[in-house]
Amino acid sequence: MNAETRVYDDVFDMLPREENPSPMVRITRLAPVEGFELFAKLEWMNPFGSVKDRAAWSMLRDLEVRGQVSATRGIVEPTSGNTGISLAAMASVRGYKARAVVPEKVPDEKKVILRIAGADVDVMTDSMCPSPGMGEGSIGMARSYARAQPDKYVMPNQYENAANERAHIETTGPEIWRQTDGRVTHVFCSLGTCGTAMGLAQYFREKHPQHKVKIIAVQPTEGHDVPGIRSKSELHVAKLLRPELVDEVLEVETEAAYAAVMELCQREGLFAGPSSGLIFEGARRVLRRDRLQGVGVMIFCDSVFKYVSSMVKHVEGLGEF
Repeated sequence: MNAETRVYDDVFDMLPREENPSPMVRITRLAPVEGFELFAKLEWMNPFGSVKDRAAWSMLRDLEVRGQVSATRGIVEPTSGNTGISLAAMASVRGYKARAVVPEKVPDEKKVILRIAGADVDVMTDSMCPSPGMGEGSIGMARSYARAQPDKYVMPNQYENAANERAHIETTGPEIWRQTDGRVTHVFCSLGTCGTAMGLAQYFREKHPQHKVKIIAVQPTEGHDVPGIRSKSELHVAKLLRPELVDEVLEVETEAAYAAVMELCQREGLFAGPSSGLIFEGARRVLRRDRLQGVGVMIFCDSVFKYVSSMVKHVEGLGEF
């Protein structure tokens, strides 16, 4: 492997880490305030297309080290798509079976990619979920598979697995520190499993306690239509969440998030997905409100290409910016 020349011996060598980070791009045309450098960390540049490559690899390697997966015992995971895609692709390459249990509202593109990656896909309809659209049904179904067929399936469980947040302590945090030359003052991210936010908060507090990097989480409002992340009432399934590690939580409306996607695409050339639009809109509001000075990094989870079917109803009437 030669990260400098971008020549790799194996697809797993492409996974992000301090020596081979996912790229960061400065926001210029949409910069919210003067004197604050705002960067987007483009996680869709990871080999399997999202920030979840990090957690998936960390969880899978942990299972391998503990002898929990084999040619006869694969993985089953509840997912909004991205973690499932990463896990399924990695498992397939390494010779394990994968099953993904997804809520009905997951975009069709992700369901197709899951199957292409090698996963068996179960779609949970809202009628089978205790809280429609929130994903609890898929979590329960995946757990049922693992309990009923322990010789066939193990469930990594991204919502509770410490390897999820450890991935960001070991990779995302050090990357950001190095890429900003230690100047980062704010990190903006969303809350889904909460592994990203918790891992980054732990990294900066433990490794650079005097620097006081603020972790700002951006959530959708209730009744949202932003796949992969959770509103306040939906976060109870995220057992990794420790609210005291987050400096601020900001809510952004669905339409504002989708409008920000259009802006990012048309003004910055960044084809970011809906959760990234949500994060950018939240960062913009915080920076304009507080007139901050510093260096901020936004975790852009994936690209808009996984959400074309979801975008259709939001695109009409938005026009150009």
